[in-house]
Amino acid sequence: MMSRIGKVAVGVLLVFCLGTFDAWAGEKIIKMSTTTSTQASGLLDVLLPELEKDTGIKVKVIAKGTGSAIRDGNVDVIFVHAKAREEKFIAEGYGTKRYAVMHNDFVILGPSSDPAGIKGFNSTGKAMKKIAVARATFVSRGDDSGTHTKEQALWKATGLPLEKETQTIVKKGKEREISFLHPQGLGQWYLSIGQGMGKALTFADEKQAHVLADRGTYIKYKFGRETPIDLEVLCEGDSMLANPYGVIPINPQKHPHVQYELAKEFAEWLVSERGQTIIANYRLLGKQLFYPDAQK
Repeated sequence: MMSRIGKVAVGVLLVFCLGTFDAWAGEKIIKMSTTTSTQASGLLDVLLPELEKDTGIKVKVIAKGTGSAIRDGNVDVIFVHAKAREEKFIAEGYGTKRYAVMHNDFVILGPSSDPAGIKGFNSTGKAMKKIAVARATFVSRGDDSGTHTKEQALWKATGLPLEKETQTIVKKGKEREISFLHPQGLGQWYLSIGQGMGKALTFADEKQAHVLADRGTYIKYKFGRETPIDLEVLCEGDSMLANPYGVIPINPQKHPHVQYELAKEFAEWLVSERGQTIIANYRLLGKQLFYPDAQK
């Protein structure tokens, strides 16, 4: 028979376990797929702690390209930047509503030597065409992200003949096949690496190559690191370089596991005056990285 001391010990252990379970069960945790730029820019490091203070919601972040984020059926919400694809996602019933959160813009970066002669251009089509004609090294994320989607649209604007390529990329140990358009010269001057924004910037810097980047991540890597990248903004200001971000709760009718009410609360907090003020005030060395879209 169990001794009196043993019974007391078991009782204490049960109380502890039940208390721990209740605390765990009471936690509000959601999973979010988001583009690598929201993480690499440092925005989430500022935003999510404030969200938890205000709402108690903790967010498990899965940073990946927009294409992967949109297809991730294991999360509660997505926070991405490819508006046409987001609207298609909702039209097909996978998301409930797109909340316009913020925007920044894309920039074309390159070495200060400017081998393609595009410095100061605000016509993206002309700048990209000059890069291709000069066969100046260009690094593409090649990962089906929002940035990669935008890059393909910019190549279309050049009027150059484009080729279609299908590649298998590996992200976090998982293989995925993607197809994309590119100018002639794949593997020669045009380098498709299948990586996120931070790695693309680092690789382009090592190669002294051109690369398309969102301004927020560029500022982080240029001014917010002990060893900054050496690339410069060569082309900016074209309306084609606009980069809007949206947040979309996943439709529980498609994925019953979704914590829809928490996802909706998170989305509504992002577009509230509180969330939008935090986004507007996020700066790196005095430079604003994102501009709020929900509160005008």
